Amino acid sequence: MKFEIIAGDKATGLRAGKLYTAHGVLHTPVFIPSASLALVKHCNPEEVAQAQVQIIACNAYHLYLRPGEQVIAHAGGLHRFMGWKRPILTDSGGFQLFSLAQSREISEEGVRFKSHLDGSTHLLTPERSIEIQNALGSDIAMAFDECTPYPCDREYAERSLELTLRWARRSKAAHRERAHQALFGIIQGSVYPDLRIRSLEGTLEIGFDGYALGGLSVGESKEEMYAVLDAVVKRLPEDRPRYLMGVGLPEDLENCAEYGLDLFDCVIPTKNARHGTIFTSEGLLKIKNARYADDHGPLDPNCDCVACRKYTRAYLRYLFVAGESLGLRLLTLHNLRHYERVMEGLRDRARGANPR
Repeated sequence: MKFEIIAGDKATGLRAGKLYTAHGVLHTPVFIPSASLALVKHCNPEEVAQAQVQIIACNAYHLYLRPGEQVIAHAGGLHRFMGWKRPILTDSGGFQLFSLAQSREISEEGVRFKSHLDGSTHLLTPERSIEIQNALGSDIAMAFDECTPYPCDREYAERSLELTLRWARRSKAAHRERAHQALFGIIQGSVYPDLRIRSLEGTLEIGFDGYALGGLSVGESKEEMYAVLDAVVKRLPEDRPRYLMGVGLPEDLENCAEYGLDLFDCVIPTKNARHGTIFTSEGLLKIKNARYADDHGPLDPNCDCVACRKYTRAYLRYLFVAGESLGLRLLTLHNLRHYERVMEGLRDRARGANPR
């Protein structure tokens, strides 16, 4: 994997880059929609690509449980299995195990958990997580980590980050620089800036293709999140991609990109679309509101997505209220396109400020 910075704004820290993968070049900063189950819900891959989505995030935990990583490997990997030709990032499963707090047990070896599908017991270790991600054939794999909960006391956060560092070493050893797949390390430490710095230093010592900040947007305040970013981001290598996991709203993306962060992911655009909350250049729109029942304008007059070009608010409201799948599909595509337009604007700003 190769990463290069092509422009930047020294006044704000915003930067634009190119991240070269086996399935194409990513133009950063980039937003990564959730495709945990090997699909962006309600949409086919061609439609997602038409929304100018560059990369999607699939999940090792979910795909290990169903259909099984070997089924996907036998199909030729995730790209062929789901018909997606652009880059894919796979999460290690750490965050999903974090969300299963009532049915999992953490040890030095790994995490023993009960499947949310059938209650069967499984053990996920750093080595097993990397093995699964290798079989899936993603372009970017993530080291196995413990996503530290919030709130947690300092003692727990310290133990957790040290465990994540030990798991990071095992993840890298298991990966063995697999051809065509980058491996990113994850920095933990909760909301304690000095612990975050310790985690960063240990992760840098191990050495990865890119570096991610995990354990944020899990309930902490925006002030606490930005305090972590203030402490950590400036210490990250400039020549490696920087990934902020699980964040967030469009305004979060704009603010955090100015720290010099390059990759972002979140379920918000797709999840909100399924609940009828639509992002527009004029603010949030709740499509089920009665005021849109006879509104024959587009969702967003400034948007070029298929929903805005071809359909009205009245029609989209009708589909949503009626529970028609077409409505969920069109609203999801709109929110994805809105996020991509936000990222396009950030890249344009960086290139306009100081092209290289």
